[in-house]
Amino acid sequence: MPSAITLRLTTADPVPGVAYSLQDKANTPVKPRIAGDGPISFDVPVTLSDDGRLTGPFVRREGPSRRFIYIAIGTSAGQHGEWSRRAKIDVHDIPAALLAQARAGQTLEVILPGRARDGGPACATVRPLQPWTAV
Repeated sequence: MPSAITLRLTTADPVPGVAYSLQDKANTPVKPRIAGDGPISFDVPVTLSDDGRLTGPFVRREGPSRRFIYIAIGTSAGQHGEWSRRAKIDVHDIPAALLAQARAGQTLEVILPGRARDGGPACATVRPLQPWTAV
């Protein structure tokens, strides 16, 4: 039976003053927030199927197995300004043992970088600073 689980996406050092939000499958920013001096987190509701696939209003797919979630940044998050970016966070590679912990009620968190080499917000496929953990 599918389970509702929560994934927490935490950007460790977002660019202050820039809007960040989840982005749904219709490319609509959801609950944008302006980053301050500290980390910014989004709790993402996801459905975990019996075979380990992740689905839901924020989970996108690419090919037969890749699943990811977008964090919209700047104008992509509804803000007027210079940045128009999206961070792509892979979720298809979360270890099965952690998914089992999520099925038992724990939230799974990943820590992401907030800055790209140009000093602006990290974008494209963003690799975690730390692996997924149960919190």
